Parts: sequence; C-alpha cells; structure tokens
Amino acid sequence: MNRLSRLVFSSVGSKYVMALTGLGLMIFVIAHMSGNLLIYFGKDALNAYAHGLMEHPVLLWSARTGLLAIFLIHLVFALRTWQENESARPIHYVHENTIQASWASRHMMLTGVVILLFVLYHLLHFTFGIFDPEHFKYVLEPKEGDVAGMVIAGFQQPLISASYILAQIFLGLHLWHGGSSWLQHLGWNGRGYDAVVNHVGAVVALSVVVGNCSIPLVILMGWIY
Repeated sequence: MNRLSRLVFSSVGSKYVMALTGLGLMIFVIAHMSGNLLIYFGKDALNAYAHGLMEHPVLLWSARTGLLAIFLIHLVFALRTWQENESARPIHYVHENTIQASWASRHMMLTGVVILLFVLYHLLHFTFGIFDPEHFKYVLEPKEGDVAGMVIAGFQQPLISASYILAQIFLGLHLWHGGSSWLQHLGWNGRGYDAVVNHVGAVVALSVVVGNCSIPLVILMGWIY
C-alpha cells in the first residue's frame, strides 16, 4: 500500500491521476452538453431525456456520486501539483516567460476555481432549486417534471444567462489547455500524433463553449420559449 501511495503521489503518478480524472470530467462535460442540446428538438425531447434519467434514481445518484469523487480527486491533485510548483519556485520572476506558455496553461488554477464555484451554483440552481425556486419544476414524480420549462425560465433572466456564458468561457480556457495536456501526460505526444494532440483541447473547448453558450443566447433572443 505504501509503495502504491508513493507511486500515485509521485510527480509522474500525480500527472497520470490528473490526466485520467480530467479525461473523465471532459467526457462528462461533452455528454452533459449533448443532453442539453436536445432542447433544439423541442421541450418534449429534453423532458424525455431528463425523465429517463430521473426514472432510475439509483443509477442517477450513483453516477453523480462517482462524478463528484472524480471531481474531488482532480481538485486535490491539482492543488497538490500547484503547491509543489509554487514551492519549487519561491521567488517569482519579475517578468514571466510567456513565449511558450499560453494564458490558459498559466492560469489553470484560476479557471479551475471559477469552474468549481460555477458547478456549486449550477447545482443549487438547476438540481436543487435553491436560487430560483419560482421556476424550479423538479418533482419526485419524474413524469410531472418540466425540466425544459425550468431551463427556459432560468435563461430568460439576463443575469443568469450572463453568468452561465461567462462560466463557459472559463471552462473553455480550462479545456483548451487541459484537453491536450492529459494526452501529453499519458505519453501520446512525440509518437507522430503531435498534430492531433495539440489540437484536441482547442476543438473540445470551442465545441463546448459554442454548444453551451448557444442555449442561453437563443432563449434570450426568444427563439426558444
């Protein structure tokens, strides 16, 4: 066990854990967006998808618990890696060398914190109905829940849509670097796949930002109601 712990918490092991948990979270983000985009096929399509999930509460909450565990593991190892990097360079340079490193790669902790705060707000808003109880349509009986109506009513409020869009921009910046770095940590770079590896993050980030931001925008413009 001690040997396994030393391996996991080593510099190389930490990168592997960060890569694997990051991959899991990225897959969830894409899957979650795909489900939300069903609203373009009508309210019934999104409600049917939501009801299908709610009809299996054990599986749904097991998945949520597993996702939370992955998120926390990713967060713990991210904080640990950040602290190690800070300790390795206690005196910061007056002028940072930004030729190689992008803004996104140098501010992964910042974007990660913003994402964490947004996830907490998002759960309290759409999952538990605390921030917007007036439009919260979730009920224990799955067939009576108007999830699409709740989403539309929420995004018809400019401040909510603006906060959601801003959070997606930070998520995109995080994915821009993270979407490629997890492949690098798993050793996929330098094997003739560099062109693919270096563009995975950008493709995923742009897809997620455009897809997620399009929903509140079209609702604000009155195209979906």
